[in-house]
Amino acid sequence: MMSEQLKVPTMAEYMAEGKQPEILFWVGSAGSYDDRAKKITKAFVKLLNNANVDFAVLGAEESNTGDVAKRAGNEFLFQMQAFMNIEVLNAYEVKRIVTCDPHSFNCIKNEYPSLGGVYDVIHHTQYIKELIDAGRLSVKGDTYKGKRITFHDPCYSGRANSEFDAPRNVLQNSNATLVEMKKSKNFAMCCGAGGAQMFKDAEPGDKEVNVLRTEQALETTPDIIATGCPYCNTMMTDGIKAKEKEESVTVLDVAEVIANSL
Repeated sequence: MMSEQLKVPTMAEYMAEGKQPEILFWVGSAGSYDDRAKKITKAFVKLLNNANVDFAVLGAEESNTGDVAKRAGNEFLFQMQAFMNIEVLNAYEVKRIVTCDPHSFNCIKNEYPSLGGVYDVIHHTQYIKELIDAGRLSVKGDTYKGKRITFHDPCYSGRANSEFDAPRNVLQNSNATLVEMKKSKNFAMCCGAGGAQMFKDAEPGDKEVNVLRTEQALETTPDIIATGCPYCNTMMTDGIKAKEKEESVTVLDVAEVIANSL
């Protein structure tokens, strides 16, 4: 499906030509290194190419936002990582940043400004909605017709930044039936990966958070659990495996649902 050639120019290439892209696509650590998340990155790039968006990535000049260090309490490391990125972004005079990672989204949007990094930062679901609304991206929407999709709100796009509508509006273009979990939007539960929990073992307890959240999703009898975060994707996928539902339920990013519906 993704065998077609994807065009991914770098900021350095744009600068060499004396041009500025419409957006900078911030790939993030998961989207760069995690095999599952790379598929989300490719799906989003497929959408950008399809809509003829002038975009660029930093490539090797992109470094971790520092979000994980900050959440884990290492403010010093966070500021070091942030300053490094801000220096690069400001040197390229970046104005607008789009990312598939709500952690990077929240961090660059809300925590970089006080360190000198002021940009217009949006989540990829917001940008996909923008492209559809502007008529730059046309979704045929037959792939998921008659399928049931439930959307899991990532903490940092949802509760932390109050973006609940864009991902749902985008998913409606797939012609699937959207079903809401009992705990959704402002009352959505974390997938269990936030606050650097992704990288450590769980504390003693009765149940893993991701399994509990997956149970809430399964109550809606979905065919697809959609999300807008690479970490949520991992946690929900692990939850589906724990519940032995891999045969009947798929976990997909919003970008993948739309890329599969073009």
